[in-house]
Amino acid sequence: MSNRKIKVLSRISILFLLIDLISPMSVFSALVPNVKAATVAIPVSKGLIGSSNSAKVYFLDLPNGISVSSIKTNSFKYSGNNTVIDSISLENGKIKLKLKGNESTESFPVKGTAGRIDNHFKSNPGNSIWLYSDGRRWQINEYDKEKEINVYKIRNAQDAKTPSEVPPKNTVLTRSEPVEPSTAKWYRNDSKGTDIVDYSSIILSSITPVTEDLMNGDKGEAKVNSGKFLVTYNIPSAQRQPEDLPDYMKGGSAIGWLYYTSFPYYFTGTAKVTSYSYAGTVTFDYPLPTEPTLSGEVALLEPNPNPEKYIEKAVPVKLSLKGSLAAYTDTSNILEWVFYAKKTGNDTSLVTKKDTAKVLSSERQFDFVISKQEAATQPKFTQNYTLTVTVRFAKPIVTASGTITSLSENFTINAGTYNGPPPSSIPIPTPTPAAGKPPVARISMPDQVVAGENFIVSGAQSYDPDGTIVKYSWQHPNVKMALYGKSSDTSYDLDFIDTTQTITLTVTDNDGLTATTSRDIKIVAPAPKAKIELLGVLKQNRKITIRNATKNISDDFPIIESTTRFTITAVSGGTPADIKYSGSLVGVKEVDVLMKTPGQYRAALYVENTAGYSGTTSFTFTVVPDDAPVPYISMPLIVYRDPDNGNKASVMLEDFTVSPDYDYLAKRVWEYRYDSDNNGNFTEESWVPISNANLDRVNFYPAKVGRYEIRLTVTEEFGQPTIDAFVTAADRKSANTDAQPVLERIVTVDNRPPTSDWSW
Repeated sequence: MSNRKIKVLSRISILFLLIDLISPMSVFSALVPNVKAATVAIPVSKGLIGSSNSAKVYFLDLPNGISVSSIKTNSFKYSGNNTVIDSISLENGKIKLKLKGNESTESFPVKGTAGRIDNHFKSNPGNSIWLYSDGRRWQINEYDKEKEINVYKIRNAQDAKTPSEVPPKNTVLTRSEPVEPSTAKWYRNDSKGTDIVDYSSIILSSITPVTEDLMNGDKGEAKVNSGKFLVTYNIPSAQRQPEDLPDYMKGGSAIGWLYYTSFPYYFTGTAKVTSYSYAGTVTFDYPLPTEPTLSGEVALLEPNPNPEKYIEKAVPVKLSLKGSLAAYTDTSNILEWVFYAKKTGNDTSLVTKKDTAKVLSSERQFDFVISKQEAATQPKFTQNYTLTVTVRFAKPIVTASGTITSLSENFTINAGTYNGPPPSSIPIPTPTPAAGKPPVARISMPDQVVAGENFIVSGAQSYDPDGTIVKYSWQHPNVKMALYGKSSDTSYDLDFIDTTQTITLTVTDNDGLTATTSRDIKIVAPAPKAKIELLGVLKQNRKITIRNATKNISDDFPIIESTTRFTITAVSGGTPADIKYSGSLVGVKEVDVLMKTPGQYRAALYVENTAGYSGTTSFTFTVVPDDAPVPYISMPLIVYRDPDNGNKASVMLEDFTVSPDYDYLAKRVWEYRYDSDNNGNFTEESWVPISNANLDRVNFYPAKVGRYEIRLTVTEEFGQPTIDAFVTAADRKSANTDAQPVLERIVTVDNRPPTSDWSW
């Protein structure tokens, strides 16, 4: 071998040695100097609970200036503690990857409510308050917390009427109990009502009811004592309803009332659950642009999720289209951005938007609609959209490939609806037999469920005595959504009402051994249970809110609000003309109503859900009269003229008027008439005003000697909310002191007798 050949072989050997020492990425970057690496971060998520969070799909936005076509897809790499499921890809201008969540067990505070996180339970405890047959004594029943029994006390009436109409003011104690905590809906207490916690994950010993302030302006407080409520409140309270008296009390003026108060409450506790976390980054390579390059991205903002379940109404579609310029900095040469969007194949649906700002990046949104007719045509409807973003330049740009006056990029995206269950298919693996102890399979789920209602099926209580469970395989004929993993949720359709279905779980441990168990579940019809709630004071000419408190019992078949119907009728005491409200009683969540006449009325409610099932209920309530005020004045019976005050007398007039039903005394008019002929007959005299300034204490200065009769007229203003459109000034109750003994309302003005002072 010649020396020349030896030198060539040596150079080749050295080259291969250098290549072996350099990483593949370094070699690639060295050979392709215009290639650059980019990194996209995955949103950090911690503490996600529920089986639906055991795996998540991410669609990551590309960095500005990087186009989809420039990305080298074989360079995708995930860095982080999660496991990538399937491969990383590009979809609709974004990076798509699916990750398995990192599992951890954590404890956190939870809150239990009657529905939404801010929808608290309501307790309505009260006490029986009875008027005796003599019409003046009241028996006030209340709870004795020391003896843990009901006791009573007798108090004399404080109002001026016989029979008395309002019990004397007292502070009383009553008690009530919270609902069973398992009926509450539980949330993570540091969330905004989005993280729902299964009741089975809550530590029972940690559950505590929490009370809030009394409602309707009642004074007092509700405390928790040994898991029950002890409530102190003042009577008469804002709410009352009649009740039957015991036989031994009936007769005469005896009557029974239940005075009650209301307060909201909720539960707190601690949950111990399996949570999932996500983090990490995705890196990839892309070539650097050497001339002006347009990149863009399109996003589907609505519906979310996509496809959306069709519920017999049009589905809004909102698209976002963005364009960005790379390798270009002369913003003064940008003429305009133009955005186009249309339904694919339908040129008449084209929408154009412009941006004349001189910027390197611009974005616009487009609104479309999937009509009811389109969504109802087939079990799954998909609408495809075509979008284009264009940037135009004021002056042509010279590039290596020629002169350009504009750049454009096209996109497609779709949105859709479905009528039945969305497609879902998860294969069930066949376990491989191995030596060891077999696992134990257990299923946790309800025994009965409403058709269309989502429920959780969990195999989390399964275990392996000598290892770990690695697979959960479910057999679930007829479910709408396939079960997967340790826990997930599903539902049954209407076709399986009044049937019993079987769900089977097979678990596989790390030795390949299996165990199987099954549970039966009964599917019942999603018939809604109508419920009415009354708010306000049940009194004549006061606003009463009749509310639909019906709850959806099925996720798939919610109440159709447009078919909700209230009916309000007069039972006794009033007529249909006495029932006043505005607007319609159909298709509303609540209605404000006012009764012009006291009496019994009935509110009925009809509700219907999207499955065609309906429910009705009615509630009979009593509207009490609006009582007139009871005027009473106090004044001296004789006064003397004062020489130091223009020879006028001074009469102090004081008002002791009471409102039996606690309305507001809005107007006081004081008057007098003078017995001018001193014959003791005032009827021939005219009333003269003293004051109409709504004063409860007035100084009257008569100048003439003689007798004066005083009259006070008091007019009430409503002490509770009303509906202004249905009341007049005549509806405000008023009364004067004509019923007060006349001798108590006549003052005599006289001259002060002379005094003598003898001196020697």
